[in-house]
Parts: sequence; C-alpha cells; structure tokens
Amino acid sequence: MTTTLISNAEILNEGIRQQGDLLIKNGRIEQIGGQITAPADAKVVDAQGKLLIPGMIDDQVHFREPGLTAKGSMATESRAAVAGGITSFMEMPNVNPQTTNIEALEAKFARAAEVSVANHSFYLGATNDNLDVIKSMDPSAACGIKIFMGASTGNMLVDNPETLAGIFANAPVPIATHCEDTPMIAANEAAARAKYGEAVPMHLHGEIRSREACIKSTKLAIELARKHGARLHVLHISTADELALFEPSKSLASLKDANITAEACVHHLYYSDEDYARLGAQIKCNPSIKTEQDRLAILDAVRRDVIDIIATDHAPHTWEEKQGTYFNAPSGVPLVQHALLSLFEHYHAGALSLETIVQKTSHAVAERFNLKERGYLREGYHADLALVDLNAPYTVSKDNLLYKCQWSPWEGQTLRSTIAGTWVGGHHVFDGQNASQQPVGQRLSFNR
Repeated sequence: MTTTLISNAEILNEGIRQQGDLLIKNGRIEQIGGQITAPADAKVVDAQGKLLIPGMIDDQVHFREPGLTAKGSMATESRAAVAGGITSFMEMPNVNPQTTNIEALEAKFARAAEVSVANHSFYLGATNDNLDVIKSMDPSAACGIKIFMGASTGNMLVDNPETLAGIFANAPVPIATHCEDTPMIAANEAAARAKYGEAVPMHLHGEIRSREACIKSTKLAIELARKHGARLHVLHISTADELALFEPSKSLASLKDANITAEACVHHLYYSDEDYARLGAQIKCNPSIKTEQDRLAILDAVRRDVIDIIATDHAPHTWEEKQGTYFNAPSGVPLVQHALLSLFEHYHAGALSLETIVQKTSHAVAERFNLKERGYLREGYHADLALVDLNAPYTVSKDNLLYKCQWSPWEGQTLRSTIAGTWVGGHHVFDGQNASQQPVGQRLSFNR
C-alpha cells in the first residue's frame, strides 16, 4: 500500500483547525500536524489552500443492488460517493430480494467486497413477520434495523402494533425509522385523484405526503423508543413541527448511548416546495420536500444540535421513470456525488460552519453507530479523508456525473466548492477528476 504525505493542508477535526501535514501509512493515519518529513517511498500531495476533513459517513443510501441495478449498483454509486467525499455508506434493505434475513444481509456484504470503492454496512429490514430474526441477530452483523413505519418503496411497511413493540423492545442494534403515516397519505392521495384524476400537479407532493403524516408517525416511534428503552434514530426529518419532539443541544459524546437521535438530509436542507415548479419529479422524494419555512427550521435545528446527523437518502431512478405522471414517477433523488458540496453552499452563505458540517457528517455518525476507528482524523484511525477546495467552483453536468442514472437536480448549476481528493483506507480513490474502479472499501465494524 502506498505511503502518502498530505502536506500544507488546513486540517479540520473535532472543532479544531490547524495548518500542517498528515501522513498515511498502511491504510491508517500515522501522524498529524506540523511539518512531517516525507518517507523516501511516500507519495506527496500538496494541499496548499485546501481543507482536509474526515470523509463523510452516509448513514442512509439506496444503492439498488440486488435486483434494481438498472437504477444503480454498488459499483457505480460507491464511485459517485467517493467523488463526493463520502468514504463510508450504510445501505437500505428495500431491494430485491429484500434484506430481511441474515442470508440476504451477508450476500450484500459479499457483493460489496467484490465491487465497492467505499466502506460499507447494511441495514437488516424489519417486516411484520421477521421479529425472531431481529431478536437473534449478532449486534456486529449490521449497522442497524430499518423500519418503514410508513410505506415508501419495496412494500416493507411494518404496521402490526405487537411486532413494532417487539422490535423496539428487543433490537440489539440501533433502529432507524422512516416515519410517515400510511392511512393519512392514502386518504390524501384519494382526495387528490378525485380532484385531478391522474393529472395531479407535482407541487402537491408536500401536501399528499403531508406534515401531519410525518408528525403522527414520528410521535409513535418516539413513544415506543421511550417505553422500551430502544436506541431510535429518526431518519430524514422534513417538517419544522417534528423538531419540537427532540431534545436540543445534545453533546457529541452523548450520542453513543442516546435513546433518541434525529437526522436531516441534504435535499431537505437545500430545496423547498418552491423548487417543484422548476424541477418537478426530480425532487419528488419520501418524505416530501416541504415549505421554505420547514427548510429554514431544519437548518436552524442542525445549528442547535437538535438534528444530530446529516445524510443523503441517495435513491436513484432512471430518467425515463422520472418522466411519469405524479402517481407513476417514483420517489427518490441521486445525491451522494454532490451532498457535501451542497452543504458547503450553506457555509458560503453563512448558514453553517465548517465545524458543524464535519461534526454532522462524520463525527456524529461514528458516535451514534459506535463505529470502530472511523469518523475522525486521529492517529491510528483508518485513513478515510476528503480534501476540499472551498474556492474552486464546480459546474454539475452530464459529463462529470458518475451516477448510473446519469442525472442530477443540480445539473447545470455551479457550486462554489470542489472535492479535490478522497482516500478510503489510505487508498487514493478520487483525485479530483477520476474515481478508482478498485474495490478497496472495507466492512464497517462496531464497538458493540
């Protein structure tokens, strides 16, 4: 493995910035800070004027393998991820076959070992009839249990009260929930169809997948977690109203054993319902993008540590699928290649600090999921790094998209920062232009 010296960087880690060097040896961070003499065999990367941070750990992606690989695959989407400064991902179970037993889970790990450029773990999916699998699982086998408390895609709705109680009482790993109330959404869909037929305007998505549906389901998840002492992580908060349900100002150290934590996604921080007129189904996702007031409230909750983690919910569909009518166009957005860059837009606008971005995309994820030796720039830790040029504009175009679906809602837009390099386990997997094809990603391990 190549020994690498990254020199003259502005190193940002654990809220501290320092100018200096970082030495990578045998896949780990050997030394940090000051001027380091390059070993004779070292590759030297001059990072003058650039920011060096721990790579983003994305706790929510859909890479579509197995069974849905026309949309994306572990190979293609992990390459897009590292081009976006994401070094590790946690992938969801609504594929085909669904990841609802240990055999399917281990098959995904085996496939990732063959093709993934990024580090990886996978959620075991909950259903109404696999409680015994959940109870007996090894805590080191998966990053968490995923419960669709509202139907999204893949027909994995868990709506049996006894099953839900059993999962919250017995899950040996964190529970991640998609919270929307299905009966409320179904009633809204029926009302929209009665009024518009099949020609429902796309901008009504935020009303059909309504705030009331999110609030009701999130309240239920929190009640169950408190009753049973479960470790609950509520995914992709999309309304201002839900924020009052979570405790403010949680410390980073407290996340390891926290009862309840919350996540926001980059698209809910960036877009509002005002963008449906321009982007239509490109930003149709579940839970829906809602109002500008919701967007600003979620952004403020990130600053106040009410929101603990920022993720993507990367969920590609083909361009052809997205051209359908409201009821036919699937929900989901490709995001991993531009997620960090979109967060740096908030930095440039004065809305988020660089320290907050790093905490929410790396440190906090490592703490919440008890990740072993990742998520920080520390000597002895795995060398999972992103090098960022905050002053090099980047225009998103089809020519530089690495998603298999070959489209992005940011297409044609110039973002103010660039990912100048990414290292996964010490391997230089993205050089600012090209992503590696080498499957160097490792299975994530946990301190459980």
